[in-house]
Amino acid sequence: MAIKVLMVCLGNICRSPLAEGILQSKVDPAKVFVDSAGTGGYHIGSKPDSRSIAVGRKYDIDISHQRCRKFSVDDFDEFDMIYVMDLSNYGNVIALALNEHQKNKVKLLLDEVDSKTKEVPDPYYDDNGFEHVFHLIDNACTVIAKKMERI
Repeated sequence: MAIKVLMVCLGNICRSPLAEGILQSKVDPAKVFVDSAGTGGYHIGSKPDSRSIAVGRKYDIDISHQRCRKFSVDDFDEFDMIYVMDLSNYGNVIALALNEHQKNKVKLLLDEVDSKTKEVPDPYYDDNGFEHVFHLIDNACTVIAKKMERI
């Protein structure tokens, strides 16, 4: 039975698709299933942002096949771990939780690393921010992947 991990950001076009692709590249797909979603439904069915696709390709991670979807209350039952990119996403996801068990599944992605930065910034309005965001996510996913090896 695979561990199921969900990566969540606002629109599911920049950060969470990268997080999905990065973590997938670091784990055994037979043991860990990774998906992503957004708290807003602005881009349902769309590909990730072309700048996220480009930075992923730069590091041999292809996220172009992904399609955006909105976070659902059903995701609490479907996934074992839910990683959010920032405090706004955290608040939006926690607000949908029906109980403490569901709330306990939700963590800030950067809580996994010893970092002064606790939020993955949204690079949507900053073309130069995608590289920085990639490395923040990559570092956290390395830690998560190592934890998954022990489970």
